[in-house]
Amino acid sequence: MPCTSRPMAPRCTGSLAGSHRFGYEPLMSDIKSLFATRLYHAALSEQGKPVDIDELTASCFSIAEDDEAGQDWCEENGYAGYTSYASLDDLPYRFPIFKDLVKVLDKHVASFAKDLQFDLGDRKLKLDSLWLNILPEGGIHTSHIHPHSVISGTTYVTMPEGASAIRFEDPRLAMMMAAPGRAKDAREELRPFIYIAPKAGDVLLWESWLRHEVPMNMIEDDRVSVSFNYGWE
Repeated sequence: MPCTSRPMAPRCTGSLAGSHRFGYEPLMSDIKSLFATRLYHAALSEQGKPVDIDELTASCFSIAEDDEAGQDWCEENGYAGYTSYASLDDLPYRFPIFKDLVKVLDKHVASFAKDLQFDLGDRKLKLDSLWLNILPEGGIHTSHIHPHSVISGTTYVTMPEGASAIRFEDPRLAMMMAAPGRAKDAREELRPFIYIAPKAGDVLLWESWLRHEVPMNMIEDDRVSVSFNYGWE
């Protein structure tokens, strides 16, 4: 009978490092970044009709002066400064400047959502809350997230030189129990905390699950901002 046999596989006579002898290319190291956390930073004026920052500033202080319910809430909860978060939910209807602001924010949020490659289907991202914050010297906004929202952000009305930056926390930080700390000169994407110091007229956007805070304002001048949430409706 004719001899039928399968061809023998090449026999490795050396280390794996010699695998190129058999026509194989050695593996090369491949390090990539996964699960990106995006942060949007732009001037309000880059989208839509420019917002008058002077008028916005005057409106913020006027609201803070007249909002007795908000003042009471801040005093009862030990909030140094003022926020309309717990007292006013209709600022765009009270002051035309806030209505103009929302139109511009809508455009910025749409750009950010496009960058995030959200599949919104037949629904859209829509503003569901907007409030103002005035942090005087000694004011602080402790670490928090914005549940029940998709995109959150802040636009900055006054940012005096030396005013507190906003601090973002690596969302994986709580799961790094046994990991060593990062080098002081670690690349930005590897640091556990990132500080962003925007200018008046800037807007920052982030996904609402990203934990953030405002450290204590150490200067005499007020730090004024307008924060907001967008939901998927």
